[in-house]
Amino acid sequence: MVNVLITGITGFIGSHLAAALVERGFRVYGTMRHCAARDLRPISEILDDIVLLTADVTNYRSLSVALETSDPDIVCHLAALTPVRYSFEHPLQYEQTNFLGTMNIVHAMMELPDFKKRSLIAASTAEVYGVQPKERPLSEDLPLHPSSPYAVSKAAADMYLRMASEVYDVQCIILRPSNTYGRRFETGFIIEYLIKSMLENKKVYVGAPNSVRDYIHVQDHVAAYLLAVEHRLREGEVYNVGSGAGIRNKELAYKVARLTGYDESRISLGQYPPGYPIRPLISDQPYLVLNSRKIRERGWKPKWSLSYGLRQAIDYWRQGTKTYG
Repeated sequence: MVNVLITGITGFIGSHLAAALVERGFRVYGTMRHCAARDLRPISEILDDIVLLTADVTNYRSLSVALETSDPDIVCHLAALTPVRYSFEHPLQYEQTNFLGTMNIVHAMMELPDFKKRSLIAASTAEVYGVQPKERPLSEDLPLHPSSPYAVSKAAADMYLRMASEVYDVQCIILRPSNTYGRRFETGFIIEYLIKSMLENKKVYVGAPNSVRDYIHVQDHVAAYLLAVEHRLREGEVYNVGSGAGIRNKELAYKVARLTGYDESRISLGQYPPGYPIRPLISDQPYLVLNSRKIRERGWKPKWSLSYGLRQAIDYWRQGTKTYG
């Protein structure tokens, strides 16, 4: 049986990936930080089928012990701080978790016997591209121009992983996904925020109405990781994971409003919600859409259209069930 260790297993993508791997017969381990208030709801349905290990990616020793215990054939490194908005107020925390944490993963793996026979699948992000000179779907060979502390931390991790692949021969695959939706317990990201606010008939704010973004459903996101786990992606390579279809933030808000029956006149454009963390307006990339031809050539393509996915998400939040996603 193949051992897979997932860092960040209680997170959005980690929990969905863990469930998919359990279903496929992998032996799944997951790391989680010691925290009295840890929310295990995302993995509640598979708790009996996985092994949880206490480890913090910023603590090298705890991570090394977790790797020795799980003896992984494959490590899926998903642990990260992700909300871009908070990174402007907490940049050091983001660098320590996202960059130093990734360095720790690399070097702890290299302590394992036969580490060159093991695979490291790591999560980067579309945010690393930042502001590019031309508004066209972004390909993997573009230079990285991160425009937030979060994006810098992920770009640094991305670069370190590529260095480790070339210099240390770490068998690494990097995925750069676009914005992903389908959250079951979080409403702090735009699609879930729009849906929940509109269903509760609250005023909605769209801070960067003309910015264009690329959205994929969590199941399509996880499908890309499964390709990597199943060795259908090339090690030492970077792959974009996105729909390739952009939509302006304001059009996304209007689309959700139509699907929920919300009064569009209550949408406030060009303003962030009250209490929203300080974010310099110049940091909002005007265009972030991915060219995913490279991974499509390896057999991946999105199965969920945005319209269908939004309807399913709205049904989930309207009904308050755990059947969605």
